[in-house]
Amino acid sequence: MLLKDKVAVVTGASNGIGRAIVDVFIENGAKVIGLDIAEKEPWTDNLTMIVADISSASDCEKAYRKITGMTERIDILVNCAGITRDAMTKKMSEEQFDQVMEVNVKGVWNLTRLIGPAMQANKSGSIINISSVVGIFGNVGQSNYAASKAAVIGMTKSWAKEFALKGGNVRVNAVAPGYTETNMLSTVPVELLDKFRSSTALGRLAEPVEIANSVLFLASDLSSYITGEVLNVNGGMRL
Repeated sequence: MLLKDKVAVVTGASNGIGRAIVDVFIENGAKVIGLDIAEKEPWTDNLTMIVADISSASDCEKAYRKITGMTERIDILVNCAGITRDAMTKKMSEEQFDQVMEVNVKGVWNLTRLIGPAMQANKSGSIINISSVVGIFGNVGQSNYAASKAAVIGMTKSWAKEFALKGGNVRVNAVAPGYTETNMLSTVPVELLDKFRSSTALGRLAEPVEIANSVLFLASDLSSYITGEVLNVNGGMRL
C-alpha cells in the first residue's frame, strides 16, 4: 500500500497507460481523480472521473475547481494524456502539428500551473509527466510527437527547480516509455511492431502495467530523493 490515503489526479485516465496507472494507484491505497476528454463511468472503487479537455485552459480550471471541492489536498499529479498525428514532415499539416502540441505540451502545462503551486504551498507533492522514448531519440514520421515529448522533459526539469523553491518540497519527474501495447499502436503495421520488438534488449513491447509500476515508484516515498529525472522504461531499446 505505497500510496495509502494519498490523493492522485491522473489525466488520460480511461485508456492504455493512464488506465493502468489508475488501477495500480488504487491497488496501492490511493484515491484517484481521473480526467478524460470522453465521459467515462468509474470502473472501480476510490475512482472519480471528470470530463475535461486538457488542451483547454478553461476546462482545466473548471476541473481544478471540482477537484478542490472534493479534497483539501492533491498529493500526486500524473500528466498522461497524449495524442499522435503522424506524418512525414513534408506531408504534415499545420493542424496535425498544432493538435499534438495543444494536447501533449499545453495540456500538461494547463493543469500543472494550477496544481503545482498548490502542492508547493502545501510543501509536499509528486508530479510525474509521461514523455516517450521518441522524445529522446526522435522517430521518422513523428516530428510533432517527438517535439512535444521533448518539451515535456524540458518542463519537467524546469518545474523540479521551480516547485522546490522556498521549501516547496515538490518532486517532478518524467517517465519515457518505450513502445507499449496500447490502442495507440493499433494503426502501426505489424512489420514495424516486429521491428520495435527486435530493437529492444528484452525482445518485446511493454505492457501498460509495467509503465504504471514505474510511475508508482516515482509517486511513492520510495523515490523521496529523486527529482528532475527522466526514467527510461523501454526494455533496453536501441534506435
